[in-house]
Amino acid sequence: MTSDLSISTVYAQNLEERVKLEPLTEALKSLFSEFGSVVDVVARKNVRARGQAFIVFDCAEEAENAIDEMQGFELFGKPMKLSLAQSRSDKTVEMKCTDDEYAVHKRHRQAEKDKRRALEAAEAQRNLKRGATGGSDNRPVKLTRPSGLKSTGVTTSAVIPDEYLPPNKILFLQNVPDDYDVEGLTAIFGRFDGFREIRLVPGRRGIAFVEYEAEQGAIAAKENTAGMTLKDKVLKVTYQRQ
Repeated sequence: MTSDLSISTVYAQNLEERVKLEPLTEALKSLFSEFGSVVDVVARKNVRARGQAFIVFDCAEEAENAIDEMQGFELFGKPMKLSLAQSRSDKTVEMKCTDDEYAVHKRHRQAEKDKRRALEAAEAQRNLKRGATGGSDNRPVKLTRPSGLKSTGVTTSAVIPDEYLPPNKILFLQNVPDDYDVEGLTAIFGRFDGFREIRLVPGRRGIAFVEYEAEQGAIAAKENTAGMTLKDKVLKVTYQRQ
């Protein structure tokens, strides 16, 4: 079980942001390999992740020893700030758990990521609204929605971009080829757990809804189908607005 796994990942902060990812990850792997088997080094170039990296060890003892010995070590002229990561890495779960457990772990991580993005997007929109009005008007405004879609009566203080909507059991498909009917879409989305139905929208080409019994099925379907190409069209898959 994933809950039985100890955290064996070192979270590194205060890294030199001007160093490119490849030399940075190579340097981290070389340094930390002195303390055990480094199975993965993860660093990203997006703004929020700059100056940070994750070093995944084979076991927790190696990670803890590395933190003790390397705390404050200067890499590219900056002292590293090291701590134990708050969650188990994908690589750790992949190596030490069954395929089913790894799939569950990935779905959970994706759901948490989607929810976090939705909250961040809403907060950013609130800040923009405050700046535009010159005050802290917290009165809610109605959520905008694509023309022709049913209103749910939900209000919010910001419009959340489609890609940051939190998970739910219904997917919204866009850019569907005209010759794809219910049967064709079912062949794609019906293979995921809890599939219930495909709903086309009368008079609206290129869009459809896919419903599952629970959000876990929708999460798995979105992960595996978003961005796939159908008849030279790139399928857009997001969660339905609630």
